[in-house]
Amino acid sequence: MRIAATIFLTDQTITPVRLARELEERGFSGLYLPEHTHIPVERVTPYPVGGELPPEYGRTLDPFVALGQASAVTERLGLGTGITLVAQHDPIGLAKQIATLDHLSGGRFTLGLGFGWNKEEAADHGVEWATRRDLVRDRMGLMRALWAAEPAAYEGEFGSVKASYAHPKPVRGGAPRVLVGGAAGPKLFAHIAEYGDGWMPIGGRGLAESLPVLRAAWAEAGREPGDLQVVPYAVLPSAGKLARYAGLGVEEVVLQLPAGGEGAVCKVLDEYGQYV
Repeated sequence: MRIAATIFLTDQTITPVRLARELEERGFSGLYLPEHTHIPVERVTPYPVGGELPPEYGRTLDPFVALGQASAVTERLGLGTGITLVAQHDPIGLAKQIATLDHLSGGRFTLGLGFGWNKEEAADHGVEWATRRDLVRDRMGLMRALWAAEPAAYEGEFGSVKASYAHPKPVRGGAPRVLVGGAAGPKLFAHIAEYGDGWMPIGGRGLAESLPVLRAAWAEAGREPGDLQVVPYAVLPSAGKLARYAGLGVEEVVLQLPAGGEGAVCKVLDEYGQYV
């Protein structure tokens, strides 16, 4: 089982360069970073896990800039987002960012994407909350047109692009690995089966019940059973938990690191070393 890590990197935490080097030296398989462009002070949307929203949400580094630094000082470490808020991006610019990072890292990038939970943040980007999932689906279609081997046009409900020259291309062809985040359900599983390579569930609870439903949706879409990937995200590990995941066929887990300085983060990395 591959063991990766995630963290809210901010202007007050360990740096991307230092963390990436520590992860690669210790044998971790990857670094995944979350995204929030800003957190409006006047908020209506509650924090999903309850209580006050931790301050790191409003201090998060841009994941693509941070991962670019991580890429430059590593050779094997996987690089991913967990998750990119695709609805909040111009898809033509985002396609270029993703393809460039994947190209410069030698194909090490994974696009973890999601639909968001903070209505105020999304509204400032002009996102209509009720249609955000359809918007993400549409933007993925547009980006895939730009990543295609030959110039391809795309005409969607929310956007379009003419057949264009757009380089670099994702290293593996067509698209980088795509993992879709979100809570289990038929709508999410339909999205995964249509344009994803797998699911990125936060914490990984309830996988034994959810996986058969996801696999059925995957098969109904005509996807190859062995191609489905499930990557539990932001996991606080234990030997028993990781063993249960392995028994369900999970091959990669992303462990949660604290949003702290170098000393605090390296201490947790030492503790996690037993699982790597």
